[in-house]
Amino acid sequence: MKIRVFETPSDAGLYVAALAERVVLDVPNPVLGLATGSTSCPFYQAFVKFEKCGLDLSRTTTINLDEYIGLPDTHPQSYHYFMNEQLFDHVNIPRDQIFIPDGAAADLHAECERYDDIIRKHPIDFQILGIGVNGHIGFNEPNDLLLSRTHVVELSHDTIASNARFFTDVSEVPRKAITMGVQAILQARQIVLMAFGKEKAHIVSRAIQGEVRTDIPASILQLHRDVTIVLDKLSASELPHAEYIA
Repeated sequence: MKIRVFETPSDAGLYVAALAERVVLDVPNPVLGLATGSTSCPFYQAFVKFEKCGLDLSRTTTINLDEYIGLPDTHPQSYHYFMNEQLFDHVNIPRDQIFIPDGAAADLHAECERYDDIIRKHPIDFQILGIGVNGHIGFNEPNDLLLSRTHVVELSHDTIASNARFFTDVSEVPRKAITMGVQAILQARQIVLMAFGKEKAHIVSRAIQGEVRTDIPASILQLHRDVTIVLDKLSASELPHAEYIA
């Protein structure tokens, strides 16, 4: 596990974009696993600039981690909307190479199976992750068991409360989501987890220094062969200085 700490989220986003560019250039048909949320925005901002400066993404396939259940694609807080606004509307990735779970599907079980089939056909080369204040990755919430395949999840109180800032009222936050399972995440060839801000410092420390445990889902990343943890100084504030390179 590599840990990199930057002065600002913008600096960190530029670093992650450079890592993603290397994958795009080195792999004939690269597959990027993508995340949503404010943490990922500095990466997308930098990656769009790379594309405008000549990076060709036309051979790239993207697979998103998750989507709320019950929000139409056009809802401003849906992850479809977020990804279009932050990335897809600004780059030359063909639309038929973009995959996001359908949270409005009539048959959610069939949608989970469809998504697992997509992941099997397109093994992920480079997976971006954020981390929830409770340690979730994707929407794999703390639980006695971590499900391996794409599944429907009941969002935890912590997640609902944290995501309420994006909605007019907490009552508007969806209570369920579709999420990629931990097996697909761990099968990615390379993983980058990003975390910024003081509110993430404690869970970052527990996830990467403590035991691997299901009530801190991100701790399972300790088992992966190629993980880079990308932080700012606030989110790294509970790590010993010897454990990271500033």
